[in-house]
Amino acid sequence: MDLRGLLRRAAMQRPAVLAVTLPGATDVRVAVEAEVRRQGWPVAGAPADADLLVVCGSPEPGEAEWLEDIKRSMPEPAVRIVVHEAGQVVRALDRARRDLTDRAVIPGEADADDQREAARGEPGDDAHGGRHERGDDHRHDAHHGGSPPRASADQGDPNHSMGHAHGDHAVHSGHEGYEGHEGHKGHEIHQPDDHAAHMDHVDHQGHAGHMEHMGHDMHAMGEVAGLPMAERGDDRDELRLDQLHVPIGPGLADWPTGLILRLTLQGDVVQGIDVDHLSVPPGHRLPFWGEPWLRAAQGEEVARGSAARRRCAAHLDSAGRLLAVVGWDDAAARCRRLRDELLSGASRERISGDLREALRRVERSRTLRWSIAGLGELPSSRARAAGVTGPALAADGDAYDRLLMWLGEIGRGIEWLDDERPLTPDELTGPRGRLDGAQPPSRALLGILPELLTGAEFACARIIVASLDPDIEELAPAPLSGAAHA
Repeated sequence: MDLRGLLRRAAMQRPAVLAVTLPGATDVRVAVEAEVRRQGWPVAGAPADADLLVVCGSPEPGEAEWLEDIKRSMPEPAVRIVVHEAGQVVRALDRARRDLTDRAVIPGEADADDQREAARGEPGDDAHGGRHERGDDHRHDAHHGGSPPRASADQGDPNHSMGHAHGDHAVHSGHEGYEGHEGHKGHEIHQPDDHAAHMDHVDHQGHAGHMEHMGHDMHAMGEVAGLPMAERGDDRDELRLDQLHVPIGPGLADWPTGLILRLTLQGDVVQGIDVDHLSVPPGHRLPFWGEPWLRAAQGEEVARGSAARRRCAAHLDSAGRLLAVVGWDDAAARCRRLRDELLSGASRERISGDLREALRRVERSRTLRWSIAGLGELPSSRARAAGVTGPALAADGDAYDRLLMWLGEIGRGIEWLDDERPLTPDELTGPRGRLDGAQPPSRALLGILPELLTGAEFACARIIVASLDPDIEELAPAPLSGAAHA
C-alpha cells in the first residue's frame, strides 16, 4: 500500500459520524452520541461529510427509500449500520470503524481485495453470523421499491426522500449487520466565537447549508431536466415571486426525531407549512424523556431525584440542539456531555459546579440573545389557547425566552438529584408539559408550528423549531390510563 492508502487508512481511525434517529430510539441516539464523543470522532452535519452512517432504531420497509437516498449521498468508502438497542452501540461502532479502516485503500487495491475475497468465497461472513456487504447500488434492489416513509395515520403519507437521513442493515442482539461503500475524510466541527460574526455561520448553516438537507422529492412542482420547477404566488408585499415547495426532515442533523415539514417558500420567506411526522412503531416503549412520570402513573415507585435527573437531561438535550442550530457548537457539545453525565448517574456534588458554569455562560451571552430574540413569539395566552403546556407556556415569549426557561428548570432541578422520595401518581408534568392533558404536550407544539413559522425567514425557521423541540415519541398511543392519547 502506498502513502496515500496509509493516510486514508489512518484517517478512518476517527471516522466522521452521521447519526439518524427513528422515533422510539432516543435512548439509542443518546448512547451513540456519548460513545462518539468518548472516542473523539468528528460529527458530520451532512452525508457528504460522513464516513459512517448510524441509524438509531428499527427502520420499517416503507422507510428504505429515503434512507437509501442519504446513503447514496455519502462518499466512498462509507459504512452504514443500524443499531436497535443502546447496549449494542459500543461493539457496533467498533466493528464499523474496523471495517472502514480495512477498506480505506486506493481504488486499485480495493479491486484487488475484492478479487482475492471472491476467490475465497462469499464476502462478509463473520464469526457472529452477521454480514457486511460492499457498497454497490445493485445490492439494495429491495430497498429501491419507492415506498414513502411511514407517517402517522392522522397526518397522511409524507413524500419520499425527505431530508438527509439514511441507513439500513441491522445490529441485533447477537450480531451486527453493516454495509460498505467507499469513503471520505473526517469533518471537523466549526467552533464559532461568541461575537456577531458567527451570524454569518448561522445564515450559511440555516439557509444554504440546510437547503442541502431538503431532500430530492419535488413532485408537487414538476421537474425539467431533473431540476424542480417553481410556481408563482403573491408574497406578503403583494409581489409575484417564484414559489418553491421544500420538504425538510426527517433525518436532518439537530432536528426533532421523525419530524417532517413541507414548506412553501417565496424568496427566503416561509409562506405556508404542512406538518407531518414518521409514526412511532407498534409496541413502542414509554417515551424516553417522559418515562419516569409515566412509570409512576402506572404504580411503580420512582424517586423524585430520578425524575429531576431525566428532566435536566431532556432540557440539556434540547438546549444543545438549539445551540447547535445557532452555531454555538462548543456550548452545544458541553450541554450534551453534561446530559450524558446526568444520565450516567453523576452525583449532584460532582456535576453541579460544571453545570452551573455552563448555564451562566449561555445566559450571559448578549450575542446569543441578539441572535435569537424575537423569533417565534408565543404569548402565554396564545399558547394556552392552543393547548401548549410546560416550558413553552411558562416562557411567555420567544425562542430566547424558551431557552432561558429550559436553563432555569435545569438550575432548579439539580438541587433535587438526590431526593429519594417517591413521585406520586398524579405528578404527570414531563419536560414538555402535562402528560395527562387532552393531548400529548408535543401534539400541541406541532399544532402551533404553522402559526410561528409562517412569515419567518428560512434560516430562522430552524431556530424556531429547535426552541420548541417537539418529541414525536409522545404521539404514540398512551400506555396508561389517564395519559393523553395521540
